[in-house]
Amino acid sequence: MANKVVIVGGVAGGASAAARLRRLDETMEIVLFERGEHISFATCGLPYYVGGVIAKRRSLLVQTPAGMKKRYNLDIRTMSEVRRILPAEKQVEVCDLQDGKKYLESYDYLILSPGAGPVVPDLPGINLPNVFTVRNVPDSDRLKEYIETAKPASAVVVGGGFIGLEMVEALRLKGASVTVVEADRQIMGALDPEMAVIIQKYLQGQGVGLVLGDKLTALQGVSRVERLILESGREIPAAMVVLAIGVKPEVRLAVEAGLAIGVTGGIQVDEYMRTSDPFIYAVGDAVQVKHFVTGQAVLIPLAGPASRQGRLVADNIAAYPVKYKGVQGTAIAKIMDLTVAVTGANEKTLRKAGIEHLACYTHPEDHAAYYPGSRQMSIKLLFSPGEGKILGAQVVGYRGVDKCIDVLATALRAKMNVFDLQELELAYAPPFSSAKSPVNMLGYVASNILRKEVEAVRWKQVEQLLAGSAVLVDVRADKELAKSGAVAGALHIPLDELRDRLAEIPEDREVLAYCQAGQRSYVANRILRQKGYKVKNISGGYRSYEALKNNSTKNT
Repeated sequence: MANKVVIVGGVAGGASAAARLRRLDETMEIVLFERGEHISFATCGLPYYVGGVIAKRRSLLVQTPAGMKKRYNLDIRTMSEVRRILPAEKQVEVCDLQDGKKYLESYDYLILSPGAGPVVPDLPGINLPNVFTVRNVPDSDRLKEYIETAKPASAVVVGGGFIGLEMVEALRLKGASVTVVEADRQIMGALDPEMAVIIQKYLQGQGVGLVLGDKLTALQGVSRVERLILESGREIPAAMVVLAIGVKPEVRLAVEAGLAIGVTGGIQVDEYMRTSDPFIYAVGDAVQVKHFVTGQAVLIPLAGPASRQGRLVADNIAAYPVKYKGVQGTAIAKIMDLTVAVTGANEKTLRKAGIEHLACYTHPEDHAAYYPGSRQMSIKLLFSPGEGKILGAQVVGYRGVDKCIDVLATALRAKMNVFDLQELELAYAPPFSSAKSPVNMLGYVASNILRKEVEAVRWKQVEQLLAGSAVLVDVRADKELAKSGAVAGALHIPLDELRDRLAEIPEDREVLAYCQAGQRSYVANRILRQKGYKVKNISGGYRSYEALKNNSTKNT
C-alpha cells in the first residue's frame, strides 16, 4: 500500500486518478503538480467557448484547485512544473513558476499525466502574433480576445481533423470566412475517404474553402500573417491562422528519466498502465496504448480513455489489479448542422494491420420517415468475414448520430457480431427512430452478405465489372431519377415493374443492381437471383455513388 502518490499533470487523467485515490484511501498523501493555473478544464469545450456558444469562461473549469482540494483533501500545487524525475531516489524536482525556487518531492508511486502539445511546425512566420493553437484555456483566451478586438474577415485553419473542423464553426459564428488547408487528400482522417467526402461536400455547400493534398510551407506578413504559402506555390490571404495539425505526446520527463518510449513516440506502458519503472505509471495523451480492434500500438488522444486510465491506475495503486483492455477511438464532432462520429478501426487501419474485413453501407432516416422532420444519415460498418465480428463504424448525419454510434461502440466493446445487431431491442417511437432502427438495419444488411443471400460490391469495383460485360440496372422510381440524376449507361427499371420487364435484362450477362440507398436493390437481387440471373447488389446505392463521384471534387 502506498503512503504517498505524486501526480504530474491534471486535466482528465491526473485529476481522475487523484479523486479516485482519495475515495479509496482517506489516509494517503496525494500531491498533484500542474504547471498551469487550471487542474481540470474541458479541453473539448474550447472551440465552443471561442465561438461564443459557451458564454462563460468559468464553465470550462470542470473543477477548481480550491474546490478539488476541499472536497478530496488533496495537496494541489498549481504553477508548479516538474522538471526532472529521479527514479533511483523516488523523487521529482519541482520548480515553483511564481518565485523560481526549486525543490525535491518524494513519492512512493508517481503518476505521469503530462498530456500532449500542439504540433507547431518550424516554418517561416509561424511565431507571428495572429497564429494560434487551441490546446488549453490560455490558448483560447488569446484566440477569443484577438477575434473580438481585431474582428478578422478571413481565417485559415491548418488541419482538417476534429478540432480543426470544430474551429471552422467557431470562426464562422464570429463572422469570418474560413478556408481549411489539409495536407492529406481528405479531411477527417479517422474516416474512410468515401465517408469524409460527405463532410467535404457539406462544407463547400456552406461556403467553406477546402484545400486538400497541399501543405503549408510558410506564413508571410510584416507584423502579422497576411498570407499562407503552400507547397504547390498557391497563396491564400488570411487575417488569422489557427494551427490544428495535431498533437504530440509530452515525453521529455519520461525520456530523461530513462523510461521506455514506444514505437509511436508515446510513453510505453503495460496492461496495468505501468511504465518500465514499476513505481511509475502514466496515463492520458502521452501514453502508447493497445488498439482494442487491431491490437496494435496507437496514440489516440481522447478525454474519455484518459479519465478511465486515471481511475484504473488509482485502483492498481490503492486497491486491486485492473487491466486496461485498449482504446477503440470512439469520437464525435459537431460541424455546424452536421454530426460525424466514429468507433473502432477504419478501413485504412484494418488494411495496414492485415485484418481481413468486409464493409456495408446504409443511408437510413434518423426517425420514422412518415413523422415530420426526418433526415438521412450515412453509415459504414466494417466487420469480419465468417463470424461477422464488428470491427468499426462511421456515421455522418444531422440527428441521431450520437445514439447510433454509442450503440455500435457498445456492441464493438462487447465483441458482438452483426447477427447480434439484428436482435437488439432499441427504443422506438416515430419521433425518435424506426421499428427497425438504423443499427438493426445495419445488422440485416451485413448478415445478408455473410449468409450469401446477396453478393455485395462497391462502386469502386463497378467500372471493372462493366468492362467485363456486366449490365447496370437502376431500380429507383422515376421521380428519384429525375431529382438525383442517373449513372451513365444504367438500364432503368423501377423495382415495382421488375418482374414484368425481365425480358429487358440480358440473361447471359451479370447484373449489377442499385437503388437510392441499397434496400430496394436488395429486393431486386432476391427476385433476379431466383429467376436465374447472376446478380450483385451495389452497396449503399446511388447515395454512395454520389459520395464517390464527389471524392474528386477540386479544391476551392
